[in-house]
Amino acid sequence: MKRIKLFAFLLTLLAAAKGGATSPNIVFIFADDWGWGDLSCHGHPYVKTPNIDRLAKEGTDFHRFTVASGVCSPSRTAVMTGHFPARYNIDGHFAWVPSNAKRGMPDWLDPKAPLMTRFLQKAGYRTAHYGKWHLANNMIPDSPLPKVYGYDRAWAFNCAGEQMPVHEDSKHAVKFIEDCHEEGKPFFLNLWLHEPHTPFHTVPKYRWRFRDLPEADNIYASVLSHADDRIGEVLDALDRLKLTENTLVVFSSDNGPARASKPTELALNHDTATGAGYGIGAAKGITGGRRGYKGALFEGGIGVPFIARWPGEIAAGKVDSESLISAVDLLPTFCEVAGATLPVSYKADGVSQVAALKGKPVPLRRKPLFWKMGGNKNRADHWVNYAVVHQHWKLVTNNDTSRVELYDLAADLAEKVDVAAKNPGVVTTMLKQLKTWQSTLPEMPTGDVFSAERNVKK
Repeated sequence: MKRIKLFAFLLTLLAAAKGGATSPNIVFIFADDWGWGDLSCHGHPYVKTPNIDRLAKEGTDFHRFTVASGVCSPSRTAVMTGHFPARYNIDGHFAWVPSNAKRGMPDWLDPKAPLMTRFLQKAGYRTAHYGKWHLANNMIPDSPLPKVYGYDRAWAFNCAGEQMPVHEDSKHAVKFIEDCHEEGKPFFLNLWLHEPHTPFHTVPKYRWRFRDLPEADNIYASVLSHADDRIGEVLDALDRLKLTENTLVVFSSDNGPARASKPTELALNHDTATGAGYGIGAAKGITGGRRGYKGALFEGGIGVPFIARWPGEIAAGKVDSESLISAVDLLPTFCEVAGATLPVSYKADGVSQVAALKGKPVPLRRKPLFWKMGGNKNRADHWVNYAVVHQHWKLVTNNDTSRVELYDLAADLAEKVDVAAKNPGVVTTMLKQLKTWQSTLPEMPTGDVFSAERNVKK
């Protein structure tokens, strides 16, 4: 045993000599349906999130971050690849095979796609994923397991195989951090939380914390509090191992909060990946005044929390309301932080935002941002199929561009005033940008991205 410990110690010294021990660790906490307003530091009237609030106090709270879709799977695709998910025909959530086929989608993200985790592995990082996956679906048994996507360790749900219990994410994350610390290796950790996605899996301890609230509010607050405590367990582990100063921690969400389209009674339902819990009637998420909810390409659907802490590198207690950061920026940003070299052949849709994270003056974003997803013309704020953001302008439109709206996000983040009629030149320019981008997209998915069930279920 003494020899093993001595060997581990010598490995740590060797890693330090090579610069490995000083390479910053990265912890990316990605919640599911966590609205911009669902934080006590963002003014929520009853939700309590002291551990995420701590990140904001010790880091910078970025108010202009957007994900790449109003729903889960496309947002996660953008994080992993640094590409707009439309490049993979991933325009909605992965469901069972007939649904994917009907929508012109693959059945999973191609494991051969350029992946942040593989770039980080080549830079000497240990990589792990714990929590939600949904870059396939548990109802597709022949879909690739998360580990083949560039992870040294992975256990997840919403994937093939045995499903990880949703509340065990932090336990495995802490063990991974401890093992990397002992090995003297820098690490990248995905902690992709279930909360506050339906079903709401409640625990009596957390229901008791909010016992004075009406039942639906009690349920919603309890699951957020439980998630916040698990984040606290990870932060405490970094403190205990004296890794806090050398670790970039980011908290965000895959899209805005879910809300029922009409009044819905509180009821239990069952999810094949996560089990039984309360349904959409307990969804009480808020957007901080942004328009729309989950599934919409208005800011309430894509504008989510983004808090980054890296002591000594990122300013503490600061709010950044100007830097326009996107989910497609995370791959180049995390790779720059890690010193990972991107292949010459890789063409990111995003840009590195390290300078913005560190509070340095950055020029106005030149690269437009694009969104594509299936809309629902019968539901308010869900009619949009495409969106473009360029500098302070945002254009939204349906499939045939018969309906177009334009917003000045610098003056109207709530998207209350359509200024298309007053700015026809801007509309023309942005529609041209959209058309050019559309011409680069594939007509259908390609590669080894289809389940064998496609040959069975017609």
